[in-house]
Amino acid sequence: MVAAVSAGIGLGANLGDCAATLRQALQAIAALPGTQLLRHSSLYRSAPVAATGPDYFNAVAEILTTLSPQALLQALQNLEHAAGRERPYRNAPRTLDLDILWWGELQLHTPTLTVPHPRMHERAFVLLPLAEMAPERVTPEQLRAVQGQRVERLG
Repeated sequence: MVAAVSAGIGLGANLGDCAATLRQALQAIAALPGTQLLRHSSLYRSAPVAATGPDYFNAVAEILTTLSPQALLQALQNLEHAAGRERPYRNAPRTLDLDILWWGELQLHTPTLTVPHPRMHERAFVLLPLAEMAPERVTPEQLRAVQGQRVERLG
């Protein structure tokens, strides 16, 4: 029996019906084997960071999962692919982007996965939804550091 671990997922999309895609992605994440969706933030709209294209819709979710970090990554990439994600170049616009933000207390750096996510504390589109969902995971200093980035909470 594998113990369940809390993991954070960052969700983003800027092509197609982004809000619907993110809602469907949350349902699909909740349906992954050995996985339970614990909570998620509201949807947010943000300007692309180090990229071009339309604004992104973003959210953050916390799950409880028995999947290993690599198995979770593979499952999330399968969901991206099913949503039509293509990777023509780095930071290209996308129908769905799913990032592992944390996986328990694990610190991991491999060619395919780094947890905690190496840039999550530099991005308002992660920190603001995370502060809404799990304020204990975000410090006031982290929020101040990204206050110049345009992000708005949607309905």
